[in-house]
Amino acid sequence: MVKGVRNVEFLFEQIYQYVLRKIEQKVWNEHHKLPSIRQLAKEMNVHRLTVHKAYQLLKKNEVIYVKDKIGYYVQSNGTKQTENLENPIVSSYVRKNHLSEIHQVPVTYNFSQALIDPNLLPNHFLSDYVKKVFDLYPKVLSSYSTVQGDLELRESLTKYFINQYKKHIDATELLITSGSQQAIHIIAEAFVKAKDIILLERPSYSPAIDIFIEKGAKIISVDIHSNGYDLDQVEYLMKHYKPRLFYLNPTFHNPTGYTVPNSQRKQLVELAEKYRCLLVEDDVYHDIYFVGKPPPPIYTYDTVGTVIYVRSFCKYISPGLRIAAIICHSSLLQSLMIVKSLTDNGSPLLNQKIFLHYFSSKRMQQHLEKLRIAISIRKEIMEEKLSVTNWQWTSPNGGLNLWVRLPQHISIEKLLTKCFEHSISFVPGQICDPLKQQTSWIRLSYSYINEHQLRDGLKSFVEVVESLEE
Repeated sequence: MVKGVRNVEFLFEQIYQYVLRKIEQKVWNEHHKLPSIRQLAKEMNVHRLTVHKAYQLLKKNEVIYVKDKIGYYVQSNGTKQTENLENPIVSSYVRKNHLSEIHQVPVTYNFSQALIDPNLLPNHFLSDYVKKVFDLYPKVLSSYSTVQGDLELRESLTKYFINQYKKHIDATELLITSGSQQAIHIIAEAFVKAKDIILLERPSYSPAIDIFIEKGAKIISVDIHSNGYDLDQVEYLMKHYKPRLFYLNPTFHNPTGYTVPNSQRKQLVELAEKYRCLLVEDDVYHDIYFVGKPPPPIYTYDTVGTVIYVRSFCKYISPGLRIAAIICHSSLLQSLMIVKSLTDNGSPLLNQKIFLHYFSSKRMQQHLEKLRIAISIRKEIMEEKLSVTNWQWTSPNGGLNLWVRLPQHISIEKLLTKCFEHSISFVPGQICDPLKQQTSWIRLSYSYINEHQLRDGLKSFVEVVESLEE
């Protein structure tokens, strides 16, 4: 699997993921004895210290355990669940939708939902457009949409993208999906099979990690920083591992808030073309900027069909409408449409028509301008309330999240349990990490609760953290 590659860090990640896959796919069951360090090093053609490092992290994360002088064994899932009954979300190594589990816990101070306060959304205006849609399309509830999506909506979005980015797009190159998460799932179903190697940012959007892992993909991580990627690292990985795709979220990245600079975007496309790697660009927060517009999407540099662009609009208009679009070369779109047809045979037509008439109105632009100000104020409130601590973060220029580093001695698992008791939620950084290593980081979303709740909730949150430091 890794012959000829001598970068120890990347080999270590590969071995870590290799063992996880074996366990998750039930090849190695509970209490199964793992290959010895010497044996696995020989099979993988790596140094024994590389295998030892992977085994030690697996042991630390309670995926495996060791019997002195005998060897390493797969941890009992039943034992783990009993030992961590208070908070199975972080500790579980059986992959699922970790973020969804956190959202299911009812709390007063919700810092885990990267959604916008419903009171900031255009509910009254949307109700007007619902009435308008029924007048214009009296049979809308009696009709299915096409699999590809309503033609009128696709043509409207085409005009929008052409006006925004001066790049020619045809309505035949768009596929309407029920939200961006469905888009990611469709892409994974169409283009990823078990044992395919894919690149994921580290950290990354938690449900995307879960989706690709459920497909049985072998994940290699690419570190994202406030100044973008190390393109030498990206080229090395593309050249040596020949990944199927690179899933990336380069604009107001979830969870960090970072934005990849314009200077890197064209280079990423050139690397993807050179090494025949699909780029899946997830662009959810593009319109939620505070200082100035972000760089054009990576997709705008694509000339040969290397980028699959996912653009979501529902977060800042109406999450309940679940409208997103996939834009890509027609040769790629055909495969995506087959998967979409097997998934739901087309997103609801009523939702598409409501979205169409609001999206193309002057009211939407006015709404966006006010929304940016309101969310920016909430971000500033969060940063102000956290300024009394010694925690670390990089202030984002857009998006809905703050990526915060807590003191290393704080157990995030214990913190989450204690926060639930105080009716507070957040996202542990561990579930945003393909390697589950970023144990000192958390994601706090500042957009979902009102300003008063934000102040009270953050005060309580800081107090809970401080209680664990005593």
